[in-house]
Amino acid sequence: QLYLVESGGGLVQPGESLRLSCLASGESLDHYAIGWFRQAPGKEREFVASITTDGANYRVLDSVKGRFTISRDNDKSTSYLQMNSLKPEDTAVYYCVAKEKISITWQWWGQGTQVTVSS
Repeated sequence: QLYLVESGGGLVQPGESLRLSCLASGESLDHYAIGWFRQAPGKEREFVASITTDGANYRVLDSVKGRFTISRDNDKSTSYLQMNSLKPEDTAVYYCVAKEKISITWQWWGQGTQVTVSS
């Protein structure tokens, strides 16, 4: 069983930055791909970014390319989502997710952390 806990959310002004963290426990993070999803009020949940088990490859939502960066530190069992130049439309609850390498679906989800971008 893998447990994921997000932190780092908050209220920021447009143009500012936040770094979200996802701490994993229960099992070694080495065997899991990590991703981030978000869900804004009244909208469907959407994929934001993902990174492979070894951190060698990643994917990022087009609308956040150049602003968001996903990374991981397996020694610390932690993944990060660095978010720069935040916009009001980035406001959402952000979820950390994980899946085994062979899995098609994201198997484990964190409880989410709120990010609000407003002036």
